[in-house]
Amino acid sequence: MKVVLLERVENLGTIGDVVGVKDGFARNFLLPRHKALRATAANLKVFEAQKEQIVARNAANKSAAEKSASELDGTTYVIIRQAGDSGQLYGSVNARDVAEAVAEAGGKVERNQIVLNTPIKTLGLHVITVRLHAEVSLTLTVNVARSADEAERQAAGENVIASQFEEDRLADEAAAADLLEGGAGAALADAPYEA
Repeated sequence: MKVVLLERVENLGTIGDVVGVKDGFARNFLLPRHKALRATAANLKVFEAQKEQIVARNAANKSAAEKSASELDGTTYVIIRQAGDSGQLYGSVNARDVAEAVAEAGGKVERNQIVLNTPIKTLGLHVITVRLHAEVSLTLTVNVARSADEAERQAAGENVIASQFEEDRLADEAAAADLLEGGAGAALADAPYEA
């Protein structure tokens, strides 16, 4: 299907381009979201008559997105989730969770603006791209942790999972050394043997 674009669409074209797309893409995405019109003679005339208004509206939307992007770019948001000892989350963090975290902090981002190819399933700092407009994108960081204390440690650069494994290893070594020195076994060795 031939369509004329009303705004810039990534990997497709810019305002006013007449492009050929698959019928389903046009019917299910471009046309319902007012990103394009069918490329009929009547619609091309309408587009040419309204081109200045469409370009002006797009410029206004872009400037509003740039203003929002300047406020949100580089910010960090903490999301608390339950996770196992290896750092795997029991659930996952998706675009809706990120949008809610931004909203709680006073920002405004829609769920469909967050570019998250796969849900986040591990603890740690995750850099996420947010596309506010076809020509405006920003990055923000999501700190996924089990507690606020752990989130602070991760933000300071500590690998919480590796630290936990190191603490466990040191505790195991101390227990083994104690056992070899006669800690728990010494009490049994000193006790008289009764048959």
